[in-house]
Amino acid sequence: MNGSEASDGVPARPGALLPLLGTDAAVVAFFAGVADLDATNLADCLLEDGVRLASGARLEQFARAGSGDAFCFVGEGGEERPVVYVSLDGEAGLFALGLPELVRLCLVAPWWRDAPGRTAGELQRIVDEYREDVPDLDQRRDRAAQALGIDPVGLPSEATVLARLLELSRGPVAEACLVVGHGGEPLDPLFDVAHR
Repeated sequence: MNGSEASDGVPARPGALLPLLGTDAAVVAFFAGVADLDATNLADCLLEDGVRLASGARLEQFARAGSGDAFCFVGEGGEERPVVYVSLDGEAGLFALGLPELVRLCLVAPWWRDAPGRTAGELQRIVDEYREDVPDLDQRRDRAAQALGIDPVGLPSEATVLARLLELSRGPVAEACLVVGHGGEPLDPLFDVAHR
């Protein structure tokens, strides 16, 4: 661990995480291979034409999922900016206030996309399937966390990060991060329980 960590266990150096998400082997193995967040080739990160924020603020894609879905920063600034997820299925939503929060979410619950609207039993089945598909999940997570300067022991619980995910999706910042498509119509909410 280095001495420049914030109190939540995430490195306090501005701009420190995104380069590692695209270059460090242990980090890429977890984030691209397990959490489906690929930041290895920023040139591949181009939003579909017409996808933008309703507010007119900047929407900057910095990573993609294997499906082509986009991870985007909102507004101007660095890694502290809000992060929205834009799916090719016409859904979008805020799910982190800054890259450090997104990193924690992915380390703790790489299956976060499947969580909203699930019962505890359904969620446990999803987690069990993830662990069956990736039997070394904890080891890969710990190697990635350590490469990012994060103590894996200090990571929040699954319940904590999922509660935060739902809190953000319903809060005032989410309203300011409304994503619209080609015709200016809002995309469906990413975490709208009624759509699950």
